[in-house]
Amino acid sequence: MNLEQERYQRWINAPGLDPALRKELEAIKDQPAEITERFYTHLSFGTGGMRGEIGAGTNRMNIYTIRKATLGLAHYLHNRKRGDLNPEQSNNMSPSKQNKDDLQVVIAYDCRHQSDRFALEAALTLARQGIKAYLFPALAPTPQLSFAVRRLQADAGIMITASHNPPEYNGYKVYGPDGAQLNVQDAEQLMREIGRVEDELSIEVLRQEEAIDQGLLVYLDEQIDREYVRYVTSLSLRPEIIKQMGDQYKIVFTPLHGAATKPVQAVLREAGFRQVYMVEEQVTPDPDFSTVASPNPEEHEAFTLAIEKARAVDADLIMGTDPDADRMGLVVRDDQGAYRVLTGNQTGALLLHYILTQKQAQGKLAPNHTICKTIVTSELGRVIGRDFGLETIDTLTGFKFIGEKIKQFKAAGDRQFLFGYEESYGYLIGDEVRDKDAVQAVLLAAEMGAYYKAKGLTLYEALLDLYEQYGYYREDLISVTLKGREGLQQIKQTMAMLREHPPHTLAGQPVAVLEDYQTQVRHDLVQDKQEPLHLPASNVLKFILQDETWVCVRPSGTEPKLKLYIGVKGESLDEAENKLQAVKKALKELVSL
Repeated sequence: MNLEQERYQRWINAPGLDPALRKELEAIKDQPAEITERFYTHLSFGTGGMRGEIGAGTNRMNIYTIRKATLGLAHYLHNRKRGDLNPEQSNNMSPSKQNKDDLQVVIAYDCRHQSDRFALEAALTLARQGIKAYLFPALAPTPQLSFAVRRLQADAGIMITASHNPPEYNGYKVYGPDGAQLNVQDAEQLMREIGRVEDELSIEVLRQEEAIDQGLLVYLDEQIDREYVRYVTSLSLRPEIIKQMGDQYKIVFTPLHGAATKPVQAVLREAGFRQVYMVEEQVTPDPDFSTVASPNPEEHEAFTLAIEKARAVDADLIMGTDPDADRMGLVVRDDQGAYRVLTGNQTGALLLHYILTQKQAQGKLAPNHTICKTIVTSELGRVIGRDFGLETIDTLTGFKFIGEKIKQFKAAGDRQFLFGYEESYGYLIGDEVRDKDAVQAVLLAAEMGAYYKAKGLTLYEALLDLYEQYGYYREDLISVTLKGREGLQQIKQTMAMLREHPPHTLAGQPVAVLEDYQTQVRHDLVQDKQEPLHLPASNVLKFILQDETWVCVRPSGTEPKLKLYIGVKGESLDEAENKLQAVKKALKELVSL
C-alpha cells in the first residue's frame, strides 16, 4: 500500500469523521488517481497563506486542514509570546496552562462555500488552546479584518477567503499584530509549527457554547463596521468636490457576489455620492458566483452586467470588487462614449497622480513621502513619483511586502507612506489598513472621477494626458494554470530552464539585465557586473531588455499557475501595443506555451 492509500485508509476509517467528507471518500474508493491527487501531499501553507479546493483529503480545504493550520498558529503565538521557551515544550503544554498568555485573534470570512464554518472551526480550535477569538458575525472584507486586528490590538488575524479563485476553492490567510500578512520569517516559523502537527484528525476543539461561556469566543458587533466606514470616509482628499458633484456623478457598482456591498454603500453614502446604482443580480452573496465565469475584476467579462446597467443609467464610472473586497477594477468611458475596462496599472497610475496633485495643491506633500509598488507593477508610477520629487520603492509580489514596508517606515521614522499598489488591482491609501483595500480605492476612484468631470474631462482622457506627459506604458500578464503533481513539476522545470539557459534576446531586443531573486543577484550583462538585490529570496526571474522592456516570470504563491509579466514603453499607444504583442509572442515561444 502506497503513502496515498495509507492516508486515505486512515481518513475513511477515522471514528467521528465528518459524514459529508466520508461520503466523498467512499465515492472515490475505486479511483486511484483521485485518491493520489487528494492525499499525495498536505495542503501547503506558504508565505501567502493556504489555498486549495474544498473537499476530503490532506490536500484539500476542510475542517481538519483548518484545525491543523489553526493549531499550528496557536503554538506559534504561544511561542512568540514566550520567546524564551523551547517550541517543543510549548507544543506539549496543556490548554489550561496556555490560558495565561491572554492571546487574542480576530477572524473574518467571505462568501465562499463553508467560509462561515471554517471560521468557526478556527475559533473553536483557538479556544481549546486558551486563545480568545473575535469572530465577525457575517461576511466581511479582508481589509476590514486588517483594520480590526489593529483597532482591537489583537495578536493575529485569520481571513477565510480564496480571493478571486473559482468557486471550488477556499483559503486561509494569517495576519500579524500590525494588521499585515505575516512576513517571510514569521510565515516560515508558522509553517514549521503547522508541520509539527502530525494528526489533523485528532485535534480537539471547544464546543461553541462552552467557548462563549468562557469568554473565548466573542462575536463582534457593528461598532467595528462603523469605525471602518468612518476611517475610510476620512481618506477623502477633496470632500468639497463630492459635495459639488455628488448629485450628478453617476456610479455603477458591483461586488461580484462578495463582501463589499455594505461597506461600499456606506462609504459612498457617507462621502456624499447620491447617484450610486448597484448591479442587483450581483449584490447577493453567492458562493457559486453564478453570474460570472470568474469573480475577478481583472477579467473583462466580470463587468458584462455592470456595463449593461451603466448604459441603461448613462453612468460616468463603473467599479467592481472581488469576493473579499481587496481588489478593485474600473470601467471608464472613452472619447467615443464606449466603456473601457482599465488595467490595474492604469488605475494605479491615475490614483497616484490624483493623490500627488491634490496633496501638492494643499501643501501636504512631504519630501519623505514614499510610494511602494511591486516588481511586476508598471514603471509609469515611478516616473510620475519622480516628477513630484518622490522615491518609489519596489517590493516582491504580494501586498504583505508593502505592509512590511509601512511597518519599517513607522519604526525608522525616516519615511511617510503615501500610496501602495500592485498590478493585480490592489491599492492602499491610508495605512490604518495594512493590506490592499478595495473600499478605500472605490472612494478615491469615485472622487477622482468627480474631480475630472468637474474639469470637463473623463477618466479616460485623464489617462491619455498621463501617457502624453510621461510616456505610453503598456503591460500584460500571461497566466498558465498547471494543476496537480504534474503541473507543479512543469512549473519547476520551466523556472529551472530559464535559470540555466536564460534568453540573450527577446523580440529582437538584447537582454541587458538579468535579476534572479532566488539567488538575490542582479547581473548587468552589458557591463558584465553583478550586484546584490536587497529583497527577500523568492523564486522570481526578471529580464530587462535594452529598450527598457521587461519580463518577469514566477510561480504563483497561491494558485497552481505560472505567471509571466510584461512591461513596455512606446512613443504612442499603437507602438506600445505592437511592442507588447511582439514580446508576448516571443515569451510564449521561449517557454513553449
